[in-house]
Amino acid sequence: MPLVAHTDLPTFQRLREEGQDVLSVERAAHQDIREMHIGLLNMMPDAALEATERQFFRLVGGANPIVQFHMHPFTIEGLPRGEQAAEHIARYYESFDRIREEGLDGLIVSGANVTQPHLQQEAFWQPLTEVFDWARANVTSILCSCLATHALFQYGHGVERTHLGFKRWGVYSHRVVEPLHPLVADINTRFDVPHSRYNEIFREDMEAAGLRVLVESEEAGVHLAVSPDLFRVVYFQAHPEYDTVSLLKEYKREILRHYSGEREDYPPFPEHYFSLEVGAALNDYGQALRSARRSGKAPPEFPEEFVLRHLDNTWRDTAKAVFNNWLGKIYQITDQDRRKPFMAHIDPDNPLGLA
Repeated sequence: MPLVAHTDLPTFQRLREEGQDVLSVERAAHQDIREMHIGLLNMMPDAALEATERQFFRLVGGANPIVQFHMHPFTIEGLPRGEQAAEHIARYYESFDRIREEGLDGLIVSGANVTQPHLQQEAFWQPLTEVFDWARANVTSILCSCLATHALFQYGHGVERTHLGFKRWGVYSHRVVEPLHPLVADINTRFDVPHSRYNEIFREDMEAAGLRVLVESEEAGVHLAVSPDLFRVVYFQAHPEYDTVSLLKEYKREILRHYSGEREDYPPFPEHYFSLEVGAALNDYGQALRSARRSGKAPPEFPEEFVLRHLDNTWRDTAKAVFNNWLGKIYQITDQDRRKPFMAHIDPDNPLGLA
């Protein structure tokens, strides 16, 4: 399912350079293949805005090549933006009004940074709920990532997430617990997924609300669940979209926060992410950094090249498979008119005929 570069968004060129198949509008027009329109509500902060585009575009574009995907990135009010990010959004993103008018076949909602103790106190809460209300009535399926999962679960079921008291941070082993559901068909029964969060919705909270848990980790909790109709809302608590280096970037950011005095404790390693060799090198680096901080010296050079050589990605193939299954099911039941969520014979309360 190749992406179609229907705008000059730089992410398209970046993915081409990585070797991914991205069609021009002219080439796409000469293929007798159905198109699908997938929205990306990107709420990530400025530093991660374009990386998040690439991560989700990559997963969509890596799916089955029988469909042409038109990606529609947009964002909402209530998210602080610097000048560069604001310019990027103004040039390349669509407005929610246009999205609402023209319709979508599927919608991905990213995570976001929060500053308030309760999600409903965030400035973006009201605009986000407006998107949720529209999408639940007009889009075939909504796929939520991490913070978006917590927000839509709270908005739809009135249950707030629970603060863990620590950061769930690392790459964790998961297992499929509902192998007959189409979203997890023909994927590994055990696989890794990165997590990065302070809060959690527990299995018992999800099941009490009628959700069906599909994938979970004994160590990290639920990763993948679906709404009671088994498809209209897909909930991710982890980050299958993450790049190999995403957790490394977070770790470096926390190190610099310690050096600058923004956090007093030295950050622990993301769990199950660094090899023993990398851990030893980073322990040596940490001692040198703490010494530099105490003496007022510049931080030592981070051993970037050594660390990168020893990082493994143990989740991307499975992430692509799940996205392929999600998009394939949308393809089977969505209407040709993207303003309508379903073909005429599909039951919106049981779209896959499984509930």
